Amino acid sequence: MNERHPTERFSDRVDNYVRYRPDYPPALLDWLQRELAVDTGWRVADIGAGTGISSRLLLEGGYQVIAVEPNAPMRAAAERDLAAYAGFRAVDGRADATGLAAASIDLITVAQAFHWFDEQTTRGEFARILRPDGLAAIWWNSRRLVGTPFLEGYEALLRAWGTDYESVAERYPDDSQMRAWFADGYRAGARFAHCQQLDFEGLRGRLMSSSYVPPAGHPNHQPMLQALRELFDACAVQGRISFDYDTRIFAGHLV
Repeated sequence: MNERHPTERFSDRVDNYVRYRPDYPPALLDWLQRELAVDTGWRVADIGAGTGISSRLLLEGGYQVIAVEPNAPMRAAAERDLAAYAGFRAVDGRADATGLAAASIDLITVAQAFHWFDEQTTRGEFARILRPDGLAAIWWNSRRLVGTPFLEGYEALLRAWGTDYESVAERYPDDSQMRAWFADGYRAGARFAHCQQLDFEGLRGRLMSSSYVPPAGHPNHQPMLQALRELFDACAVQGRISFDYDTRIFAGHLV
């Protein structure tokens, strides 16, 4: 069982996280601009920014971004990889203690990290740093569990060999829980299809980027990699598999 605090779970997986975790569809930003009138002049705080995957999307969309991340190795990776963007800076902070000034942020974004947060203390901190009528937009890639032999085999592999996979998987809120979190401030939500096309090296790296996957030396490590190789060989088409997601986004005010 992985007993580390959530802010430390990915410290030994940063390289795989940077190289193999999926990005997010640019349609997210188009949707925010079209449906909720989010403007590129808005000040953005990307909370739980990790290695900067979501921050890069925002920067490439023309936003200025403050990345708030408590994990030092992940934050260092973001600072290294996004140094060329003049509108980027990273700070050491948590979702419930960002260190940002009150009413200083127009848009809060959270990508993939929300299920690690304490929802009530986070809500209070988000409400504190948002300007009046500012927005929070929370999104993540939900891996599809069924639909192809690969997707179903991958889910079975995680349940068979993962360390604390089931407890982590159960942390993700559903649509009704997210609406309840925003309460009367909920504005809108959307869903976008997304995928990665991966060769075996990419699939292995994607697997090893997950916090519930046993590291080298663990008794489940080699059996899991062997099962992954067998799954890939059975399902690959022209040397690649399709790792499919639904990217879900929820947005609203925190009143």
